[in-house]
Amino acid sequence: VQLVETGGCLVQPGGSRSLSCVASGSMFNFYVMGWYSMAPGNARELAASISSGGSTKYADYVKGRFTITRENAKKTVYLQMNSLKPEDTAVYYCNAPVVPTGPGRYWGQGTQVTVSS
Repeated sequence: VQLVETGGCLVQPGGSRSLSCVASGSMFNFYVMGWYSMAPGNARELAASISSGGSTKYADYVKGRFTITRENAKKTVYLQMNSLKPEDTAVYYCNAPVVPTGPGRYWGQGTQVTVSS
C-alpha cells in the first residue's frame, strides 16, 4: 500500500485548507484511515480517523475545526481544516490501517502545513 498526501501549504491564522491522501492497493475500502500531525519537537499524534463505514473520531485539539471524510471509489481520504491556528503548524501524515492500539504500518511521506501571518 502506498499513501500520497497533497495539499500542504502556508495558511494565515483563521484560514482553511484541505488535505488529500490517495491510496494504492485493494484493501483501502476495509481500512480505518487516519491523519496524524507532527508539530515541531513533538511526536506524531492522531488528529482524526475514519472507518470504512464512515464513522469518525477526532482528537480534542481539532474537534469542531477539522473534518475527515473518504471516497472509497477514489481510494482517497480528506482532511478539511478550518479555523487554523499557529499551533496547527505541523507535518500531516496519512496512515493505514489505524487500530485501537496505534497507527498502522503504512505511512505517507507527509505534507507540511504552516499557519502563520
